[in-house]
Amino acid sequence: MTIYLIRHGATAANEQHRYCGSTDLSLSDRGREALIRGSIIPPPGARYLSSGMRRCSETLALLFGPVPYEECPGFREIDFGAFEMKTYEELKDDPAYQAWLSGDNEANPTPGGESGNQMTTRAMAAFREIESAGQNAVIVTHGGVIAAIMASLFHGEEKNRYQWQPRPGEGYAITDTGYAMLP
Repeated sequence: MTIYLIRHGATAANEQHRYCGSTDLSLSDRGREALIRGSIIPPPGARYLSSGMRRCSETLALLFGPVPYEECPGFREIDFGAFEMKTYEELKDDPAYQAWLSGDNEANPTPGGESGNQMTTRAMAAFREIESAGQNAVIVTHGGVIAAIMASLFHGEEKNRYQWQPRPGEGYAITDTGYAMLP
């Protein structure tokens, strides 16, 4: 069994370095152009899933064509709450932001949002459900979700969440024996 975790293509928020989790954005023109159909060959008989966010569903269609897919909200990106769609420059003088940034942001939620641990718990529950089906799968999701899943599955590699995060349109193939980077 092989499970692909693919990060959606770039959005305007990615290009502007904004915290974007719960905002339902489309891909940017550059994000669309960077995704090349056929660049990632799905495993045979794959089940296709999207987080349900536009950027993920658009990426799935651009990479794999008009395949039937399921929406799985468990694979949605972290909700940044009050920090959503803002940049570091816009937030740097906000005491709540500084407290979150300098504290344990895995354990501490953003104001009105969720913590890294909450998102990881949600994403891992969704991943385990897909894994238990024993079928090849292609999941188009978000960078933070992929990083959280990879850090949970391969914690022995001692990489932090940010080191696991793939670039837009890239990801990992996970098998029983380990993982490999996807183009």
